[in-house]
Amino acid sequence: MIFRLYKGSLVLIRCHLARLMGERKLKIADVARETGLNRNTVSLLYHETAQKVDLDAINKLCKLFQCQVGELFEYTEGNTE
Repeated sequence: MIFRLYKGSLVLIRCHLARLMGERKLKIADVARETGLNRNTVSLLYHETAQKVDLDAINKLCKLFQCQVGELFEYTEGNTE
Protein backbone atom coordinates (compact mmCIF):
# COMPACT_ATOMS: atom_id res chain seq x y z
CA MET A 1 0.00 0.00 0.00
CA ILE A 2 1.23 3.45 -0.79
CA PHE A 3 0.17 6.09 1.76
CA ARG A 4 0.29 9.83 1.28
CA LEU A 5 -1.06 12.63 3.45
CA TYR A 6 -2.80 15.21 1.26
CA LYS A 7 -4.79 18.15 2.65
CA GLY A 8 -5.91 16.33 5.82
CA SER A 9 -6.77 13.09 4.07
CA LEU A 10 -4.89 9.82 3.95
CA VAL A 11 -4.52 8.70 0.35
CA LEU A 12 -4.11 4.99 -0.14
CA ILE A 13 -3.14 3.45 -3.44
CA ARG A 14 -3.50 -0.32 -3.48
CA CYS A 15 -1.46 -2.40 -5.89
CA HIS A 16 -3.09 -5.61 -7.12
CA LEU A 17 0.08 -7.11 -8.57
CA ALA A 18 0.07 -10.00 -6.08
CA ARG A 19 -3.48 -10.96 -7.08
CA LEU A 20 -2.71 -10.74 -10.80
CA MET A 21 0.42 -12.84 -10.33
CA GLY A 22 -1.46 -15.40 -8.25
CA GLU A 23 -4.16 -15.78 -10.89
CA ARG A 24 -1.45 -16.62 -13.43
CA LYS A 25 0.75 -18.57 -10.99
CA LEU A 26 3.72 -16.27 -11.65
CA LYS A 27 6.61 -15.65 -9.27
CA ILE A 28 8.40 -12.34 -8.73
CA ALA A 29 11.35 -13.65 -10.75
CA ASP A 30 9.01 -14.58 -13.63
CA VAL A 31 7.53 -11.06 -13.78
CA ALA A 32 10.98 -9.44 -13.54
CA ARG A 33 12.28 -11.62 -16.38
CA GLU A 34 9.23 -11.14 -18.63
CA THR A 35 9.08 -7.36 -18.17
CA GLY A 36 12.76 -6.52 -17.82
CA LEU A 37 12.00 -4.73 -14.54
CA ASN A 38 14.38 -4.93 -11.62
CA ARG A 39 13.44 -7.75 -9.25
CA ASN A 40 13.39 -5.27 -6.35
CA THR A 41 10.85 -3.07 -8.18
CA VAL A 42 8.54 -6.05 -8.70
CA SER A 43 9.02 -7.15 -5.09
CA LEU A 44 8.16 -3.70 -3.70
CA LEU A 45 4.97 -3.59 -5.77
CA TYR A 46 4.07 -7.18 -4.88
CA HIS A 47 4.40 -6.44 -1.14
CA GLU A 48 2.73 -3.01 -1.56
CA THR A 49 5.69 -1.18 -0.02
CA ALA A 50 6.69 0.92 -3.05
CA GLN A 51 6.86 4.66 -2.44
CA LYS A 52 6.77 5.57 -6.12
CA VAL A 53 6.35 3.79 -9.42
CA ASP A 54 7.88 4.70 -12.77
CA LEU A 55 5.43 5.03 -15.67
CA ASP A 56 7.58 2.65 -17.72
CA ALA A 57 7.13 -0.01 -15.01
CA ILE A 58 3.36 0.48 -15.04
CA ASN A 59 3.35 0.22 -18.83
CA LYS A 60 5.35 -3.01 -18.80
CA LEU A 61 3.16 -4.59 -16.12
CA CYS A 62 -0.06 -3.64 -17.91
CA LYS A 63 1.34 -5.08 -21.13
CA LEU A 64 2.35 -8.35 -19.43
CA PHE A 65 -0.99 -8.81 -17.67
CA GLN A 66 -3.00 -7.34 -20.56
CA CYS A 67 -4.82 -5.06 -18.15
CA GLN A 68 -5.67 -1.40 -17.64
CA VAL A 69 -3.96 0.75 -15.00
CA GLY A 70 -7.17 0.65 -12.92
CA GLU A 71 -6.92 -3.13 -12.70
CA LEU A 72 -3.35 -2.87 -11.38
CA PHE A 73 -3.85 0.05 -8.98
CA GLU A 74 -6.81 1.20 -6.91
CA TYR A 75 -7.17 4.65 -5.35
CA THR A 76 -8.97 5.18 -2.05
CA GLU A 77 -9.07 8.12 0.31
CA GLY A 78 -9.76 8.29 4.03
CA ASN A 79 -10.01 11.09 6.59
CA THR A 80 -7.09 11.32 9.07
CA GLU A 81 -9.11 13.15 11.74
